[in-house]
Amino acid sequence: MNWSILLPYDVSPLTILAYLLVAGGYLWAFCALPRQERPGLFRVAVFFLGLLLCYAVMQTRFDYYAQYMFFIHRGQHLVLHHLGPVLIALSNPLPILRFWHQRLAPYLGTWALLPIRLAYNTLQQPLIAAFLFAGLVYFWLWPAIHFDAMLSRNLYWVMNWSMLLDGLLFWWLIFDPRSPHDTPSLGYGKRILLLVLVGLPQMVLGAWIVFNRGMVYDVYEVCGRAWPMSPEDDQLIGGVLTWIPPAMMSIIGILIILSRAMKDDRPRPRPATLEGATQ
Repeated sequence: MNWSILLPYDVSPLTILAYLLVAGGYLWAFCALPRQERPGLFRVAVFFLGLLLCYAVMQTRFDYYAQYMFFIHRGQHLVLHHLGPVLIALSNPLPILRFWHQRLAPYLGTWALLPIRLAYNTLQQPLIAAFLFAGLVYFWLWPAIHFDAMLSRNLYWVMNWSMLLDGLLFWWLIFDPRSPHDTPSLGYGKRILLLVLVGLPQMVLGAWIVFNRGMVYDVYEVCGRAWPMSPEDDQLIGGVLTWIPPAMMSIIGILIILSRAMKDDRPRPRPATLEGATQ
């Protein structure tokens, strides 16, 4: 096996440090938590699978192909915006987050946490979250902006990080493990509606790329492709990856939310009858 494919194509010390801090922070909290509060081994494995997938598409040889093949680039964003964040959210890292919040809050102070909470609460407003989730896909695939992003190293990193962070925020909003019956988390019906709202625009965009007869993203012609693939095939596969897998992720998300809603179905209190009210 050629182990060089695991090495970064474009080394980003900040990216590597960020992933190390997240992985190290998770393990530290896991070991420090009481045994009864620790996530199960399956949840730990799911969390690190999501984390490793995101790292792999950003800091291995995969990133090279993502910069020189449109369909690989779409696969990269499929992982950063969907698959990786979905796995991380489904792993339910809430005990880990609570651990670090309890440890860091006394040092940061109320005033330092206030802007973070304000920004988080704003970004997690359902309509804002849906607009950003679908809007970022459209923004970075706007041909002129995509052309600049693929030629500018700094803008390229902004693009990838924005997709990852937005994916984490959105899928955490969807898969928040807390019940909406007794917490301020989003109701199950609203979560399903959000998945429909973000799924449809991505399907439209993907279909537009697939059926577009012209060359939409010519930056890959300017820079050259990693493999001798025709531009039409590259664009076609990239369009399919923009169209089908995100739609499937929305459907899977809806099924998971429906399953949770049925398990969390709590009987409503019966209204008092006239006979009961008079006793």
